[in-house]
Amino acid sequence: MTMTRRDVIKAATLACAIPNRLHAAGSPSPIILTLSNYMADAAARALPEEAVEKTKHHILDTLAAMISGTQLPPGQVALRYAKANPGDRAATVAGSAFLCGATEAAMVNGMLAHSDETDDSHAPSQSHPGSATIPAAWAAAEQFGCDGTRLLRAVALGYDVGTRVTMTLGALPFQMETHHSSHSIAEDFCASAAAACVAGFKAEQMRWVLDYAAQQAAGTAAWQRDTEHIEKSLVFAGFPARNGVTAALLIQAGGTGVDDIMTGSDNFLLTFNPKAKPEGLIDKLGERYEVTRTNIKKWTVGSPIQAPLDALELIRKKKPFDAASVKSVVVRLASSDANTVNNRDMPDISLQHMIAVMLLDKTASFAAAHDKPRMSEARILAERAKVKLIFDEELQKLQPVRVAIVEVEWNDGTKLSERVDAVRGTAENPMTREEVAGKARDLIAPRIGTDKAGKLITTIWNLENVKSIAELRPLLQTA
Repeated sequence: MTMTRRDVIKAATLACAIPNRLHAAGSPSPIILTLSNYMADAAARALPEEAVEKTKHHILDTLAAMISGTQLPPGQVALRYAKANPGDRAATVAGSAFLCGATEAAMVNGMLAHSDETDDSHAPSQSHPGSATIPAAWAAAEQFGCDGTRLLRAVALGYDVGTRVTMTLGALPFQMETHHSSHSIAEDFCASAAAACVAGFKAEQMRWVLDYAAQQAAGTAAWQRDTEHIEKSLVFAGFPARNGVTAALLIQAGGTGVDDIMTGSDNFLLTFNPKAKPEGLIDKLGERYEVTRTNIKKWTVGSPIQAPLDALELIRKKKPFDAASVKSVVVRLASSDANTVNNRDMPDISLQHMIAVMLLDKTASFAAAHDKPRMSEARILAERAKVKLIFDEELQKLQPVRVAIVEVEWNDGTKLSERVDAVRGTAENPMTREEVAGKARDLIAPRIGTDKAGKLITTIWNLENVKSIAELRPLLQTA
């Protein structure tokens, strides 16, 4: 039988219709109902005191990363983008005089927040939640109108939702086995949940937000080959922050979606890891606040370098020394961490370089961590030659806890070793409010001035008293 063109079209139409009927949506699962109801109630639900305090720490720390990020190459690319694409000028671009549309501002501020390794990190989910959550929440707060209390609750919700997604998928093993970027995926959901909370969505709308986040989830671990950090700033933060605000704006405009993207046919978990158990999405939800398990970096370098620098500082306290007296430094790291920071081209994620800086400077400042020309200086290269990095499979077994063992041997043959199991700034060894403020002041005062930096810090500590987030714009921007 010869088929006409009309027959072909009818057959194709029928073929498309059959799967639609077979995959018709059912009722939302108990898991997605629990999660979406929790999300919808977040704006009105008081947070425990510890979660409030930690959320303030992370908001301030991320704002500081955004403002200091304007001085770095990824941030400068982001600012050029902001200048060329201002949109409706409804939202603030930190550390600048620019205003942009909410989606543009979220992406630019996300790139600023992860222009280097200054921002926070959440080891159990293999993510940097603050760098996308806070830019998205801030842009949404200016778009929809939001006070300080709601912003606090929205940010805490973002940390709770997005991190649970990649913990459910498998976090670091998931990234290593699938080559997806766990950071991009987690922060996509973080940003979406936070922006939706600011917008005040009901439970059904929250389910659509999760659907939109799932459809936008992307990114591969190829970011590890980005030697300029610009793509990395987009993958970790810029794109996820933009996605979150985009999802909120679309649903605010009447957008609808799949009512349960986490279960049923062709669902998100099946797509990314068929072995994942959806129960992880609500594990201890409302009991364990992930913002309290998120690390703030004492040192403005990549997370795997934090513990080695802590160890070297502790050794120096036991035995003060100058670089010239050191024969060798042996650093043991988990194999995956060692691979991330082994002789990288960027100073802030090169273990050998930052140990050399620490030997010479007796500290590791923000300026030193971003001084790329210094990587070729003879003095640095001489100290760098003393550093040996060992890929330790026993420490790998302890992941996601990052442990470092550092041994210093001096020219006279004496040796000292230090093991760091809890890096300063982690949940197990947290920084104080004063330490967080001190780090923030060092990062932002050079850009916006000492007086304005002090006012911004004080305002964040009293965020519950802020009636409108838009009031903070003058404290975030340059003249």
